[in-house]
Amino acid sequence: MHAGKIQPFQRRPDNRLLHVNHAARAGTRIPAKAAPVEQYSNSLLRNPCDGRPHASDPRFCRMSLATLARSPVTREAPPAPQGAPRIARVEIVRDMAAARPHWLALQHAACFMTPYQAFDFLDLWQRHIGAGGGVEPCIVIGFDAGNAPLFLLPLGRHAAAGLKTIEFLGGKHSNFNMGLWRADVLASITADDLRDVFAHLSGEADVISLGNQPLMWAGRDNPLALLPHQPSPSFGFSGPLQRDFDALFDERTSAVGRRKMRKKERTLAGFGDVTFARAASDAEIRRVAEDFYTQKSARMRSIGLPDVFAAQDVRDFVTAGALTPTPAGSRLIELYTLSVGDTIVATMGGVCADGRFSAMFSSIIHDRFKTESPGEQLLVRVVRDCCERGLHTFDLGVGEASYKSLFCDADPMFDSDWPLTFKGRAFALAHRGFAAAKRAVKQNPALWSVIVAARRIKARLTNKAAAS
Repeated sequence: MHAGKIQPFQRRPDNRLLHVNHAARAGTRIPAKAAPVEQYSNSLLRNPCDGRPHASDPRFCRMSLATLARSPVTREAPPAPQGAPRIARVEIVRDMAAARPHWLALQHAACFMTPYQAFDFLDLWQRHIGAGGGVEPCIVIGFDAGNAPLFLLPLGRHAAAGLKTIEFLGGKHSNFNMGLWRADVLASITADDLRDVFAHLSGEADVISLGNQPLMWAGRDNPLALLPHQPSPSFGFSGPLQRDFDALFDERTSAVGRRKMRKKERTLAGFGDVTFARAASDAEIRRVAEDFYTQKSARMRSIGLPDVFAAQDVRDFVTAGALTPTPAGSRLIELYTLSVGDTIVATMGGVCADGRFSAMFSSIIHDRFKTESPGEQLLVRVVRDCCERGLHTFDLGVGEASYKSLFCDADPMFDSDWPLTFKGRAFALAHRGFAAAKRAVKQNPALWSVIVAARRIKARLTNKAAAS
């Protein structure tokens, strides 16, 4: 089934946050369960899908998240569970090293997070990519009365074209974006709490733009879905694993599909010894990484897409991640290969933590072995390896592709755009409109196939002109 046919479950945001201005003006009391409203009243935190800005409202210039947090309107909130932690203070940390102790304290407490928000991963990204791209850490940490960290939002601020934006650290190399949440605060935090947290970012930027957030992770709801949001352009893709790979494989494939795959395996083996491996030594990791960059560049040229791995800072980040050891005896970024003889025909890289393997990137050799589907053959072997390691979940990141349905199902994702200034409002509305259009195209199989075909034609013409 194409992801566009799936009707994702959408948590309704708490619109009381945007009901506050009208209630204050009328001197009314907001009930605990205010009726949903179509138009958000707060000019700066209105869901951009509304599309009807209150430009004539003179309060807009003075409004901010902090203003909202200080609103005198009484709110009736459900009582917190007995013993639930309270947020005693919130701190904005602008240095990765300063945030590290609190970050690691949360990680070691088995908090609710994705592998992409691990300190070592984002610290490498910031050093190799973020800092050079003008990204300044803007890490939000909440503490309890005993000064222990309750949660951490790994955010960064950057300026472009006169607009200051706060986003998740990690850029395009983080498939899933979330905070780090201690289990007890995850169960008790409310939309009011989150509004108060984000009020601390008032004056820091023009807009808070948080993309590629999973609605759920490891069976738990993402707290930020309590605030206004809209569907992301693409779905995430993940699936459960089993100890018995063969049982999983039989469950996910048909008898005809398995016969076709075995035939491709035999055909590929006819070209030489087929080997599957995880790069272990530093020398092997460097060789695999270089082969990956070469394969990826050729592949992107052939389909008419930009190569995000062409930049040297990106290559330095990936290679450094693949060379960084983990306490579990693996590497921060694991590299897998499928080879025929001495030739690497497919590669895959990803991060592994808390029983989940998250694929970051993959590539196949250009113009060879296409009919044998080396990328699919590598995928099968990686999933088998994950099953044998005892992992419980496998994901292939964000974005639609036919091969992902082999072991994964579509997971709904959401984006959040919260403007803080006039400029931020314009950006949020434009960004929301662009994302909605992009989603409409991607979730329409017929229209998306036309776009893909047009890219390939353009790539062929461009490559032909470059060769002549």
